Amino acid sequence: MTQDPGSNIVELRDVVFRYEERPVLTGVSLRVPKGKITALVGPMGAGKTTTLRLIGGQLEAQSGEVLFEGQDVARMDQTQLYAMRRRMGMLFQFGALFTDISVLDNVAFPLHEHTSLPDALIRDIVLMKLHAVGLRGARDLMPSDLSGGMTRRVALARAIALDPDLVIYDEPFSGLDPISLQTVAQLIRQLNDSLSLSSLFVSHEIERTFEIADHVIVLAEGKVVAQGSPQEMRASADPMVHQYVNSLPEGPVPFHYPRSPIAEELGLAPRSATSSRR
Repeated sequence: MTQDPGSNIVELRDVVFRYEERPVLTGVSLRVPKGKITALVGPMGAGKTTTLRLIGGQLEAQSGEVLFEGQDVARMDQTQLYAMRRRMGMLFQFGALFTDISVLDNVAFPLHEHTSLPDALIRDIVLMKLHAVGLRGARDLMPSDLSGGMTRRVALARAIALDPDLVIYDEPFSGLDPISLQTVAQLIRQLNDSLSLSSLFVSHEIERTFEIADHVIVLAEGKVVAQGSPQEMRASADPMVHQYVNSLPEGPVPFHYPRSPIAEELGLAPRSATSSRR
């Protein structure tokens, strides 16, 4: 069945990206459905963060298309790009709060930057966003007063301050204790549904990810190896997907970095013509 382009908020079509001569993405095609939670998973170095930067317009692909609501991000001028970014909320890894201003001012920051609303109305909006993440009572605290889980929730309140269409999460569960992790996961699910958002997040927490995601994209070696529902990913026969989903140490992702035979390195065997030191 052909996917209706209008049902996707973000789509990548045959995207190729490299840093100088190092290939990162080699013909990536994927979709982020509207109104759903999409998880981007895969081994370290697979190109997940690069994909987020391409979607946000911080990077530009060498070829292919990165589409937001059907519009090619690379063809946007500065005004269009800023307008697109105002429709996106971003929760950075570890929160990235401004350390010298209060919780309330952190959440208010995008409202002051991108709107001309009166201060009283901004304060009311901030209090509602903080209430949605359970931290209205922490509005006067400084970031240094917050736990890791609270920091992540304040950052989430800031990410939804402008009522975005798409919220992007970069490792939202990283470094959290089990209670905080479950709290943040439930918030992502609840806010996505109650605010009619579309969500895209990168995570290595497979169990929690599969509990809340509607759509999963597995990225490895610079390409999409599978995408579908969490149930489809668990049942996948693809060796890479099977290894990653089941946290197996052996599989297509090797334990050893490419190397010559150890006997050659130790001088116990003649060096073969085809071996090379890496």
